[in-house]
Amino acid sequence: MKAAVIREFGAPLSLEQVPDPDCPAEGVVLRVLACGVCRSDHHAWQGVDPDVLLPHIPGHEFCGEVVETGAAVRDWQIGDRVIAPFILGCGTCSDCGSGEATICATQHVPGFTHPGAFAEFISVDRADANLVRLPEWMAPSVGAAMGCRLTTAFRAIVDRAGMKPGEWVAVWGCGGVGLSAIQIIQALGGRAIGLDLNPKKLALAQTLGAECVLNAANVNDAVETIGDITGGGAHISLDALGHPTTFDAAMLSLRKMGRLVQIGMPHGEGVRPPVRLDRLYSHQLGVFGTRGLPAHRFADLLSLIESGKLQPQNMIDQEIGLSRVTPALEALSQHAGAGVQVVTDFLN
Repeated sequence: MKAAVIREFGAPLSLEQVPDPDCPAEGVVLRVLACGVCRSDHHAWQGVDPDVLLPHIPGHEFCGEVVETGAAVRDWQIGDRVIAPFILGCGTCSDCGSGEATICATQHVPGFTHPGAFAEFISVDRADANLVRLPEWMAPSVGAAMGCRLTTAFRAIVDRAGMKPGEWVAVWGCGGVGLSAIQIIQALGGRAIGLDLNPKKLALAQTLGAECVLNAANVNDAVETIGDITGGGAHISLDALGHPTTFDAAMLSLRKMGRLVQIGMPHGEGVRPPVRLDRLYSHQLGVFGTRGLPAHRFADLLSLIESGKLQPQNMIDQEIGLSRVTPALEALSQHAGAGVQVVTDFLN
């Protein structure tokens, strides 16, 4: 099969013919229909994720068609079109049994711990415990978003922050997951404020439902403006980038009793940011981490999309071929462009 392979961190991906994946006894092999290019893929490419060992095929935000099933698989057949959460729980441990597969101690993460989906085919283990059917009405390019950006944003807003209609939510970073969050906030009756440095991203955030957008070049000014707009600060702040500056700004922009959700993946020096404990203490703030979404929670998000209240297709900037993955990752390095690029051509 054809695949885009990281041979050297930060260097152009190598387009190669590699062996087709083997099918696990409890898994399936998918023909990949679409795979988004996500900032987490950028982290893998830059070598900041310790799970990634070279050579490696990245790509974790995907959907596909079943072309082979393992002997122990009960729920899936050849020809089924499915969405794969990027965190695959074992399905049997106490965390998975309580519905929290995203914290499974033996999780598989395609594109990081296992070969990913910037390839014609991908092996997905633990199929019965994790896969979700791709609705007939959903285009594969949109289904790919269900693997990471949409589901991660949904869990942050609904399951972690518990947003109520009418609450203000400050979204620090308007990349793929930030734009997803803005759409979900608007669809569920919240009031979104989008913050970024890129005017194109801010314009798209407003188009997708942000009630207000702010350039975050001067963090102190942005925090003060949020306080003025909201009458005391946001009820919820999302750090959608994973940087000490955005984490600090997200905390400062909260009102008393506000909730901060860390969505962006921290790395390097960003894993130990200074924390304003006085603010956390005096304002009685809640701080939550989030990562992925368990498969059993997909139904609510799919229902929101089917109703037309949520239109993730409007985030897609461009459908590309495998040969354009490197330029897409380079654009993420420069924080350039707006919207999401999705690989749908796996031969060119």
